[in-house]
Amino acid sequence: MTKYFSIFCLLCLLSACSSDDTQGPIGVSELPEQPSETPPEENEEEQEEEEETDQTAITDEELLDITQESTFKYFWDFAQTDSGAARERYHPNEPSNDPNTVTIGGTGFGLMAILTGIERGYISRDEGSSRITQILDFLESADRFHGAWPHWLDGTTGAVRPFSEKDNGGDLVETAFLAQGLVCVVEYFKNGSDQEKSISNQANGLWKGVEWNWYTQNQNTLYWHWSPDFKFDIGLELKGYNETLITYVMAASSEEFGISKEVYENGWASNGGLTSTATAYDIPLLVDHAGDSPRGGPLFWAHYSYLGLNPTYLSDGFVNYWNVNVNHSKINYRYCSENPKNFVGYDEGGWGLTASYSRNNDGSLGYNAHSPSNDIGVLSPTAALSSMPYTPDESLEALRYFYSHKDQLLGPAGFYDAFSPQNDFWVAEAYLAIDQGPIIIMIENYRTGLLWNLFMQNEDVQKGLDRLGFTYE
Repeated sequence: MTKYFSIFCLLCLLSACSSDDTQGPIGVSELPEQPSETPPEENEEEQEEEEETDQTAITDEELLDITQESTFKYFWDFAQTDSGAARERYHPNEPSNDPNTVTIGGTGFGLMAILTGIERGYISRDEGSSRITQILDFLESADRFHGAWPHWLDGTTGAVRPFSEKDNGGDLVETAFLAQGLVCVVEYFKNGSDQEKSISNQANGLWKGVEWNWYTQNQNTLYWHWSPDFKFDIGLELKGYNETLITYVMAASSEEFGISKEVYENGWASNGGLTSTATAYDIPLLVDHAGDSPRGGPLFWAHYSYLGLNPTYLSDGFVNYWNVNVNHSKINYRYCSENPKNFVGYDEGGWGLTASYSRNNDGSLGYNAHSPSNDIGVLSPTAALSSMPYTPDESLEALRYFYSHKDQLLGPAGFYDAFSPQNDFWVAEAYLAIDQGPIIIMIENYRTGLLWNLFMQNEDVQKGLDRLGFTYE
C-alpha cells in the first residue's frame, strides 16, 4: 500500500469522528380494491404488484428530478447558519451533531449545487445570489495560509478547525475543490447585473489569491498541506492516480502563482508512471490506482476533479481521462454485479463502492474507503449516481434500485450516505457534503452539462490546460 493511500485512509477515519419531507410523485396502482376477506397471501401478491407498478410508472426524468431536488436541500436547508457554507456532515436524527464545522471542498461543491438550484428553479436567482454572497464574504474573512484555506473552518468565526494533529493549516486539495466552484460562480454571474458582476469579481479574486506555487517547496511537485506550526511535515505529494488532478489544473491556471508543465509531469503524472496496462473484466484501467489496483480505487476518484473539469475530450500526454473514468465506473459496476463475496443486495441495481460513512463490526457508524479491494458489504448511493455521465444505463438502474427502497434510503436531504443489505438493510441515516455534492452536480452535467460548460469556458482555465499540454473541447 502506498504512502498516499495509507495517509488517505487515516484522514478518512479521522474525519468521521425547514425542509419539505415530500418525496416526489409516485405511481398509482391500477389494481382494483380487494375485499377485506381476501386471503393474506393474495394481499401480499397485490402489494408486490403495486410496488412494481410504482416503480414502472415513474419516469427516469422524474427520478432524476426527485434526486437532484432532495439532494439540493443539503446545501440550502441544512447549510451552516452563520456562513451559509456547507456543513461537513448532517445527521437528521441528531441535528446538533457538529453543526458549525464547515468543509472547504464541500463548500465548493455547494456553490455548484446552488447554481444548479437556480437553473432548476428550486430557488430564485436573487435567493441564490444572496446566499453565494454570504458564502463569499465568509471565505474572504476566514483563515487562509498562503492563500489556501484549511480542510475545516469554524462556521461561526472563520477560524481553522484542525483536521488532524498536524493538519491545521492550508489544504491545497480542498482549496482546489473550492476553486473549481468559484470559477463556475465567476462565469455564471460575469455578464449579469452590477450586483452579479460584483459577485463574479469577488469569486475571481478569492481563487486567484491562492499561492499555488508556494506549495511546491521549489520542487517539481505540489504538496497537499502546509501548517504554520508544522510547516510541510506531513509531506504528502500530489501524485496520481487519485482525486487530486484538479489541483494541478487550478495551479496552472493561476496568472500570478502558477506552476509549470514540469511540476505537473513530475508530480501528478510521475513522468509517465501514472499509466497502467492492468485490466479487470477485460476492461483496461489505463492508470495506476495507487494502493487499490487491480480493480480500481473508490469511485470518488472519478468525481471530485471532474465536477467542473469536463473529462469528455480531456487528454494529456499520457491518458484520455474520459476513458479512465468510464472504465473505472464500469469495473466498479461489474465487480458489484458479479458479487464475488456473495453479499446480499449486490446486483445490476445494487452497486457502487466509494469512500463514505460505513458500518463498523459492532453496527455503529464509521467511515471507510470502500472499493473492490476493500469491500465489506456497504454500498454508497453517491458512487453510482455521481457516475451518471459515465455509465448512464447502469447508474439509472441503480437509481431505480435505491428508489425502490425509498422508505429506508430517501431522507430529508436526498439518499442517505450508505447502506448494507448484507446486515439486515442497515442504513447510515447521515449525510456528508462531499458525497451529496457530486450527486446533484454530476447528474446536472449528465442532463445539461451546466457546470462543465461554465468551468471550461473560463479563459484562465483554458490557459492552464494549454500550459500543461492538455487537449480538450
